[in-house]
Amino acid sequence: MLRPRVLLIDDESVPRFAVRRFLTSKGFDVEEADDCASGKAKFRSFGPDITILDFRLPDGNALDLLPDFRSVSDSPIIVLTAYASIDNAVEAVKLGAEQFFTKPVELEALLLVVNRILENRRNQRQVLAGAQATDVRMPVDPFLGGSGVIVELKEKAQAVLRTDSPILIHGETGTGKTVLAHWIHSNSRRAGEAFVDLNCAGISREFLETELFGHEKGAFTGAITTKQGLLEIAHRGTVFLDEIGDMDSQVQASLLKVLEEKRFRRLGDVKDRSVDVRLIAATHRDFRTLVDQQRFRQDLYYRISTLELFVPPLRERQDDIPIIAARILARLARDLGRAPVSLADDAQRVLRRYEWPGNIRELRNVLERALLRTEAERLDATMLVMPVDMTAPAAMMPVRRAGTLDDVEKEYIEEVLREENGVIDRVAARLGVSRSAVYYKARKHGITIAKSRG
Repeated sequence: MLRPRVLLIDDESVPRFAVRRFLTSKGFDVEEADDCASGKAKFRSFGPDITILDFRLPDGNALDLLPDFRSVSDSPIIVLTAYASIDNAVEAVKLGAEQFFTKPVELEALLLVVNRILENRRNQRQVLAGAQATDVRMPVDPFLGGSGVIVELKEKAQAVLRTDSPILIHGETGTGKTVLAHWIHSNSRRAGEAFVDLNCAGISREFLETELFGHEKGAFTGAITTKQGLLEIAHRGTVFLDEIGDMDSQVQASLLKVLEEKRFRRLGDVKDRSVDVRLIAATHRDFRTLVDQQRFRQDLYYRISTLELFVPPLRERQDDIPIIAARILARLARDLGRAPVSLADDAQRVLRRYEWPGNIRELRNVLERALLRTEAERLDATMLVMPVDMTAPAAMMPVRRAGTLDDVEKEYIEEVLREENGVIDRVAARLGVSRSAVYYKARKHGITIAKSRG
């Protein structure tokens, strides 16, 4: 777990020392300041989770500092004073203070309030993350099976848990990059904080900006309220940006500032806000090609690729397929309220023979269709509706395609469009994406979608 950060601003050295020693012994990371000027500087550089602020300081008071702090962050503030005044307390609360304590402070009482405030903030972020992020309940974990490539991936993923550096996950569509990102968050020291994710594919610059950074009321037509962005919601937690290679270049520049300076600005705002997040990004694209074509900033690529992981496609781990399929079937049967379902030997052989261009996502679709077509508790090969005739000779089976990942994706989408007679709902179901994503991918690859004949 990350140690909660406390900024203590008090010009009296003895009580400041006592509070610092006490909170440090309780697992907090404490920084000190003794006047308004140093307090402002520390607030911006340290990015505290909570601030304990003495009301009277040599060069001002809490009422001078609170508006400045609130323009940078909404992290909670506790005001201390040796001169109890109802008017001062009311004014401090109006300006954003969370609590008002009279000196001398009872340390145990202060600790109780600090822990309660931080727990409430953590719960609020997790609720917001759950409301705004996509569903992270995945059918499989990242490391099912015992193939060499998956064992290697697990070893590398465990190694990155020890740092907060950005991670770039490579892998074809449907291999489980989001599953891996969520596993990293759940097993890192940020696990108790929010995890939010956003798919950058096919999203306009304006939508990306407001989703990531938020906006102020009136920032643009339709901005009738102030909105927190995913970066604020994920403070102290993890932000996962899927298909980051599709991100607009202007947003790339703003994201680079967040990574380098740990601050950002809402749309329509004039002041920076501090944020502490770990970035995990994912892509199915060749980033070096994107950089060479000046479609992705080289400096941002170097920044997000501090650590790189590669999720292997299913065709490179065929011995793992029965294990993955069994786990998917268990989840699907449970969701459908059915008894456990198993795979017959001939069904396992069929699943292992196929190349799975859509990877785990396509495997799940095949198994789900099979469950919906039969009430049997054991699936054999005849119950599997495969994209190709699995009784064909090996020469007729799908072979590993040459070319780039974009070539593979284009070829697969064209195949599915043909097989589903251009019916977009069925195509989207096969690909495991939304209808709009099908049209976006078609435009990207120059694929013409004919009017459905069925």
